[in-house]
Amino acid sequence: MPNPGRMGLGAAWTAPDGSHHSLSQAAAGHGCNNEAEVRALLAALQALKQQGASKLLIHCDNSIVVEQVTHPKAPPIARLAPLFEQARAAFQSFADAQLVWIPAQRNREADALARAALGVTQERVVKIRKKRRK
Repeated sequence: MPNPGRMGLGAAWTAPDGSHHSLSQAAAGHGCNNEAEVRALLAALQALKQQGASKLLIHCDNSIVVEQVTHPKAPPIARLAPLFEQARAAFQSFADAQLVWIPAQRNREADALARAALGVTQERVVKIRKKRRK
């Protein structure tokens, strides 16, 4: 996917009763991967609030989003500062909410949901072959 480009939002969560929920939607406009990640976080927080959640443990594979949301003193990214502020405020509305970084390979479901929102069904991998030296 081009970066910046269209933004697909994806999130998946498990409720205390074991039920599985997911979110997959296209965001309006174009933006970078960091914007898509924070918009997905905001959409998930809104859905969780509507479901009556009060205690959250959220995993995110974007270290910039985790740093910006969990460390208000982090050097700001000016263009995205209002979105990060919204995310911080949304977290404050829950009794107990944590955001932790995980490696991308542990977040494949959310990534697949974001891609599906844009009509991309498979991750595109480009293989580059090295020429052999003679």
